[in-house]
Amino acid sequence: MPRLMDTEEVIQQTGPGAFQFSAVRVEHLGASEYTLVTIVLDISGSVYNFADELLKMVKTVVEACKKSDRAENLMIRYLTFNQNIMEMHGFRLLKDIDPNDYEELRPDGYTALYDASYDAIGATIDYSSRLVDDYEFDVNGAVYIITDGMNNRGNMTPKSIKDKVAGALAHEKIESLITVLVGLQDPQNSWATEVKVHLETFVSDAELSQFVDAGDATAGKLAKLANFVSQSVSSQSQSLGTGAPSASLTF
Repeated sequence: MPRLMDTEEVIQQTGPGAFQFSAVRVEHLGASEYTLVTIVLDISGSVYNFADELLKMVKTVVEACKKSDRAENLMIRYLTFNQNIMEMHGFRLLKDIDPNDYEELRPDGYTALYDASYDAIGATIDYSSRLVDDYEFDVNGAVYIITDGMNNRGNMTPKSIKDKVAGALAHEKIESLITVLVGLQDPQNSWATEVKVHLETFVSDAELSQFVDAGDATAGKLAKLANFVSQSVSSQSQSLGTGAPSASLTF
C-alpha cells in the first residue's frame, strides 16, 4: 500500500478475491457526483521493451483529465500488476495527483490479469456503494485494463468478474460501469495472435464492455491510446445522471 494522504483511508474487502484499496474520506469530497476511474497497467516482464512509453501514456491520461470540464467530478486510482497487484495510489481527487511523482516502471514476473481486473472492478463497486448507499452521491465508473499478455497467475476467473459487475448493477451499487480491456503487442512477439484470441475470449466470458486492439506498442500507438482513454473518461463522466453508460468509442 502506498503512503496515504491525510484525507484518505484504507478500505478492506473480504470474502473471495479479498483485496484492499485506499480512497478519499467522504468528508473531504466537495462535489455530489463522481466518476471513479481506474487505470490498471501490466508490468510483467514482457512489457520491458516499451515500459517508458507506457508510463508516459499513463501520465498523459492524468494530465488530460486535469484539463477536462469534469475534472472536479473525477477520481483516479492507479494500479500496476505482474503476479502481484500494486496500488500506486487509490481513488484520489485530480488536484491531489501529480503524475510526475509516478515511479519508473520495473517490469518483471508473470501476469495475474484476472486478479488485477477483479481488484480494480471490485474496488470501484465497493467505493461507489459506500458513496451511493450511505451518502446518496451519484456515481459511475470506468476501468481501463492495459496488457500485452495472457493470464498465467492468480485465483480469480472471468466468471468471478462477470458476477461481481452483475450483482452491483442489479442492486444499484453504481449507476453504470464501463470496463475496457486494451490489448498491446510487442512487435517482436511471435505469440501476438494467440494473445489477442485469449484477450477477446476474456472480454466475452467476463462480459467486459469493450476490447480495444491497440496493436504494436509503439510511441505513436500509445499516444493514440492515451487520447482514447481520456476521451472515454470524459464521455463516461458526461453520461453520469442519465442512468446509462457512455457509448463505446472507436480506437
